[in-house]
Amino acid sequence: MTEQTEVPPEREGPSDLDTESDTLRSDVAATYAVLAECWREPTEQLVEVAEAGELAPVVGVLDSVDFHDLRTEYTRLFIGPAGPPCPPYESVYRDGDDPDELGPVKGSTTMAVVRWYREFGVQPAADNPDLPDHIATELEFAAYLAEEGLDERLDQFLEEHLSVWAEEFLTQVKAETSEAFYSSLAATTREVLRQ
Repeated sequence: MTEQTEVPPEREGPSDLDTESDTLRSDVAATYAVLAECWREPTEQLVEVAEAGELAPVVGVLDSVDFHDLRTEYTRLFIGPAGPPCPPYESVYRDGDDPDELGPVKGSTTMAVVRWYREFGVQPAADNPDLPDHIATELEFAAYLAEEGLDERLDQFLEEHLSVWAEEFLTQVKAETSEAFYSSLAATTREVLRQ
């Protein structure tokens, strides 16, 4: 996701973190980073890693993962053709006029997320086609905050953004998908965000 554009703010807390604290921070960051990658458009590499069982902690043990099937389901769930049943953008869930209807893409919530990224001097990589409030981009930013040891800011970002809308998104994915990969991914993401 991110390309560093500025020096990050100083870490909160003690500067000499012990090994256990460093390991925990890295584990949390890695968890968010893996989730982010799994929510992006599937690649051959993702399928290879899933079939090798390396994603078992995230998506469970899958009998097989077919690249074509996974991409087809990704497109159906998150892109369309006639409007996706599970749009992966925060603004859609938060910026609507009617609580029972989805809002617009690139709403005011998108700009609030962009302000977070700018505050930390990060921006989506040039080759990243996702919008700033895409579930994968927000999870990747959470990974960045965790890796930098900015625990209070991570908690704040989760409270102001991911925790507000992801539950509804993940519930929709679980209800709509016929692909074990996405069903398990939704369950794991929900569990991680509730911690």
